[in-house]
Amino acid sequence: MDQLSLLFDGFANALTPMNLLWLLIGAILGTAVGVLPGLGSAMAVALLLPITFALDPTGAFIMFAGVYFGGLFGDSTAGILLNTPGNSSAIASTFEGHRMARSGQAAKALATAALGAFIGGLIATSLVVFFAPTLVKLATVFGPAEYFALAVGAFLAISAVVAESVFRGLAALGIGLALVMVGIDGPSGTARFTFGNPDFFDGISIIVITVGLLALGEVLRVASRIHREEMPTLIQPKGMARLSKADFRRALPAWLRGTAFGAPFGLIPAGGSEVPTFLAYGTEKQLAKRAGDTDFGTTGSIKGLAAPEAAGNATAGTAMGALLALGLPTSATAAIMLAAFQQYGMQPGPLLFERSGDLVWALLASLFLGLIILLILNWSFAPLWAKLLNIPRPYLYAGITVLSVLGVYSVGSSVSDLWILTGLGLLGLMMRRFNIPIAPVLIAVVLGPMAETELRRALAVSEGDLSILVASPITWGIYGFLALGLAISAYQHLRHRYLNKKEETQKVEEELATA
Repeated sequence: MDQLSLLFDGFANALTPMNLLWLLIGAILGTAVGVLPGLGSAMAVALLLPITFALDPTGAFIMFAGVYFGGLFGDSTAGILLNTPGNSSAIASTFEGHRMARSGQAAKALATAALGAFIGGLIATSLVVFFAPTLVKLATVFGPAEYFALAVGAFLAISAVVAESVFRGLAALGIGLALVMVGIDGPSGTARFTFGNPDFFDGISIIVITVGLLALGEVLRVASRIHREEMPTLIQPKGMARLSKADFRRALPAWLRGTAFGAPFGLIPAGGSEVPTFLAYGTEKQLAKRAGDTDFGTTGSIKGLAAPEAAGNATAGTAMGALLALGLPTSATAAIMLAAFQQYGMQPGPLLFERSGDLVWALLASLFLGLIILLILNWSFAPLWAKLLNIPRPYLYAGITVLSVLGVYSVGSSVSDLWILTGLGLLGLMMRRFNIPIAPVLIAVVLGPMAETELRRALAVSEGDLSILVASPITWGIYGFLALGLAISAYQHLRHRYLNKKEETQKVEEELATA
């Protein structure tokens, strides 16, 4: 098949000593950042984005392949050992993983997580290799109205899904669109929201926005609460991370079920892997009830950890396919990856496979290599990663601040960027304080220019007739799917609110009865 021959060519490009070194460095750095609570895979990519500009595009994206999956591998380590997941995608894994750690099975839990992440990522990446050309052919029938519909779908779906309140999600979306409007308007050459400052004519760099909101915002949040919050107790894993044959047989069906949940969600702009990981966890819990499995909720179930781990990495794998073939980021991490492509003058989408085919297939090959390297690293050195959690928080976050400032300054050598970085860091602190999600901001910053451009093109073709935006079956399908997704999300939000109120009422009634 053509895909296999192209993939082998990608392996030939990726399997050079220098590229393998960048892949190893990316895997180590991504895992190290992912292990630390509150940072996660999105921040790993954001922090390392400025560093890669000294590399050639192939080396840079091969390094990003290691960072991309490395952050996801590391996210669960803090959740299992500290009960503090490194990222929201690792929350479902934390439930049973931490229970296993408390019952003396920390090494087994880490091995289950590592192997589950490997299996989920491997299957999803294989699907991307064989079906990315199909997605490319599908994308060629998209016109300006269809791409605008995709962007609107991503905006609204992510705003509705990732936030507890839809209004907070839409507020985050508005913040992102406001940031991306700063600069010179391309078609008209008019300055927008620059306040007469020439430093704003080129707009606000995506690197400044991501590092400011993700890294510096988290640093300020931790600094504001460092004397109010106690660090959770770290459970040190003992012995080698390994699974017995019986453990493997129990976990394998859960890994496969989790992958089946996660793979489709990577293609949907639904805000990342939170939904499939919880679906996978809930399914295993129901199956355990029917089978009479008493490990759930007590000593920790290996199936309850295996399924969400595989689901999270499967989502990340197919999200890379959606990014490369359609140019559509379906999570915050994918949005930052899209920004990295744009910094090198490349736009993911149907033409990327034609214009930069060597780079794309080298990147896909490096995803396979990265998964193998990460499995070895996490299987062999899981207790070593745990020691990173002993770093005192003042030293850790001071180092992150230095990296953030140096990285931003090295890109543009502009003092104005540092002031903007500080302002965005304060904005990130306020957003965390008022529980406003960051992901919609990043999606809006990355997709906002594309949405504006495609809207203008569509209206130019139709001479201002708005009906062109809903004139094709594809746009009807996208908007219909979006409406269905929003309706389901609204139902879940209302049901969750109802259940919370019901629990509060029951607690009050019990307190009154005992009084």
